[in-house]
Amino acid sequence: ASPERGGAPQRAASPADRPVVLSTNSPAALKVGTQQIIPKGLASEIKASGKASSQNAESSRGLKVRSMVESPGLPLAADAEEEAEGELDSPGTLRRGLRSTSYRRAVVSGVDFDGSANFKKKNRMSQPVLKAVVEDKEKFSSLGRMKKKMLKGQGTFDGEENAVLYQNYKEKALDIDSDEESELREQKSDEKVVFCYKPLRSTWSQLSVVKKNGLSEAISQEERKRQEAIFEVISSEHSYLLSLEILIRMFKNSRELSLTMTKTESHHLFSNIADVYEASKKFFKELEARHQNNIFIDDISDIVEKHTSSTFDPYVKYCTNEVYQQRTLQKLLATNPAFREVLSRIESHEDCRNLPMISFLILPMQRVTRLPLLMDTICQKTPKDSPKYENCKQALKEVSKLVRLCNEGARKMERTEMMYTINSQLEFKIKPFPLVSSSRWLVKRGELTAYVEDTGLFSKRTSKQQVYFFLFNDVLIITKKKSEESYNVTDYSLRDQLVVQQCDSEDPTSSPVKNASMVLYSRQSSATHLFRLAVLSNHAGEKVEMLLGTDTQSDRARWITALGQDRDRQNTDRTTLTQVEITRTYTAKQSDELSLQVADVVLVYQKVNDGWYEGERLRDGERGWFPMECAKEITCRATIDKNMERMGRLLGLETNV
Repeated sequence: ASPERGGAPQRAASPADRPVVLSTNSPAALKVGTQQIIPKGLASEIKASGKASSQNAESSRGLKVRSMVESPGLPLAADAEEEAEGELDSPGTLRRGLRSTSYRRAVVSGVDFDGSANFKKKNRMSQPVLKAVVEDKEKFSSLGRMKKKMLKGQGTFDGEENAVLYQNYKEKALDIDSDEESELREQKSDEKVVFCYKPLRSTWSQLSVVKKNGLSEAISQEERKRQEAIFEVISSEHSYLLSLEILIRMFKNSRELSLTMTKTESHHLFSNIADVYEASKKFFKELEARHQNNIFIDDISDIVEKHTSSTFDPYVKYCTNEVYQQRTLQKLLATNPAFREVLSRIESHEDCRNLPMISFLILPMQRVTRLPLLMDTICQKTPKDSPKYENCKQALKEVSKLVRLCNEGARKMERTEMMYTINSQLEFKIKPFPLVSSSRWLVKRGELTAYVEDTGLFSKRTSKQQVYFFLFNDVLIITKKKSEESYNVTDYSLRDQLVVQQCDSEDPTSSPVKNASMVLYSRQSSATHLFRLAVLSNHAGEKVEMLLGTDTQSDRARWITALGQDRDRQNTDRTTLTQVEITRTYTAKQSDELSLQVADVVLVYQKVNDGWYEGERLRDGERGWFPMECAKEITCRATIDKNMERMGRLLGLETNV
C-alpha cells in the first residue's frame, strides 16, 4: 500500500488485504504525472479544474474517458455537472470499466472529437479524423490500411468503402419493413462526440446527397421503401461485379494456375465467365447512369427488361456448363496436387478475402436467381394503379423467363450426362430396356436391403440381400451392384405400376413375408427401417412384393416419397405448411436433394426426426430434401402471408413466360 494513502507504514499486508491500485494511480504512473501517453480517441476535452489551471498549457487539459460502445441513451461516463466540476482524481485518471470497454474500439476506429480551432491547429499530426455518417460533404474514411481517394466526377460506388463482395452481401430490400435509419438517429446528448458508424454498404437513405436534401423525410414511407428496393438492385449489381472482376483477375487470368491444368479443364472451370462479366458491366453502367442522373430514381424496369431479354444470354450458357464445372473442380482437387497448392495460395491473397474459388464460380447462378426476388420487391412497393407497376411486372416476367432458361439449361445438361453414364454401367440379364431418352431423368438412386422368403421342404426362412435401385421419372430399374461402375439388371417396372407403403416395425402382420416376420423384426428392428413395395407388373408381366429396409429413418422417408410419386401432394394447402428460412448455403449431393442459398424460403412438407426436411423452394417451386440445421422456422404470421403472396406471383409468372 502507498504510505501517503495508508498513513503510517504498517507490517507488510498480505496479498488478500492489499488494496487494488489502478494502473493510472500506480507509483510509476504518479511519478510520470500528466505526461502519460494514451490513445487520443479515448478522451474528450473538458474544462480544467482550478488546481490544473496553474500548470503549463499542454498539461492543463483534463482527460475524461468516454465509452464508445455504451448505448447513446445512457450517460457515457458522467453527467454535465461532473464535467464542469472536474471530479476525476487527476487529469490522467482513466475509469477502469470504461477503459476496458472502449480502448480497442478507439484504437481501431481512430475517432476524433471536435474541439476548438486552436486545439485542432496544434494537433495536425494527431490520429486521422474519421468523419461521422451524418457529414454530407465527405464519405467515410476507410479503416485500416486503405487510403481514401476522392476524385472529381466520382460515382456513388467508386469509393473503397463500398467494396463489399457479393459473397458477403445480404439484400436488405427483401425485408425492408424495418426503419433503415434507426441506428443513425442516435441521441445528441454530447455534440462533441462523433460516433463512427461503418456499415458494410450504404442504403439509399444513408446517401449523403439524400440526407443533405432531406429527401428521405420529404417522401412517404412506402415511396422510401420503393427507393430502397430500386437502389438495392443497383448496389447489389455493383457488389456482384466486383466479385466477378476478382474471379477473372485472380483465378482465370492466373498464368500459374493455368499451367497446372489442360485447356479443356480450364474451359470447363471458367466457361464464358468473361462474357458474363461484360454483360453485368453493361447492365450496371446503365443503372448507375440512371442513378447519377437523378438521385430520386423514377424507375429501372425498362433497363432490367432490356438487358434480361438480350444482354444476359451468356448466363444461360454459363449455367448450362455447371455440371462440367463442378465435376472438373472436384477432379482437380482430388488428383492434382500442383493445382491444389497454387489455388490455395491464390485464395489466401488479400484481394480474395480468404474466400474459396468455388464461392466465386457459383455467383452467376446465385445472382440470376436473386433478380426475380429483387424485382418482385419493387413491384410490391409500387402502387398498383401506377403505370410503373405494369412496367415492373413486365420486367419481372422477363427476369423469371431468364431464370427458367438457366435452370432448364443446367438441368438438361446434367440429366443427359447422367443418363448416358448410367446406361453405360448397366448390364441386362433380362430383356433389355431402352433407357436413354430426352424426356427421362434420374429421380433417386441408392442401395437397399431386400428381405426374401426361402421355402424349403420342411421349413421357411427369411434371408436378406442387397439391391440397388435406379428410380427415373417413369421407370424403376432394379439391379445388383457388382462395383462402383457396374450393375446387373435383375428386374424393371414402369413407375405407375408401383405401390409403396411404410411398415410399422411393431406390427408383424405388416410384413409380406408373414411366416418369418417375427424373426425378421426381432433381428432387424434396431438397425433397419422397413417399407413394402408392390410391383403390380414387372418386365415379365408378373406381380412382385418386396420388403425393403434402409439404415436411417430419413432414407426410408425419402424412398417412400420418391416411389410414391407424391399422389396426395397435389391437394395440399400450402398456407397450412410450416415455412423456414435458410441460414446456411446447402449444395445438393443426391438427385432428390435441394440446393439452397442463404435467405431462401422453403415450405416444409415433411420433417423426419433424424434431421431432414422435405420442402418446396418458394422462388421457383423446386422440391427436395435438405438438413434441418441449415434452416430456422418462420413464426411471424405477417411474414408467412407475404411469402405466400410472393410465391403466388412468382409461380404464376412461371406458367406464363
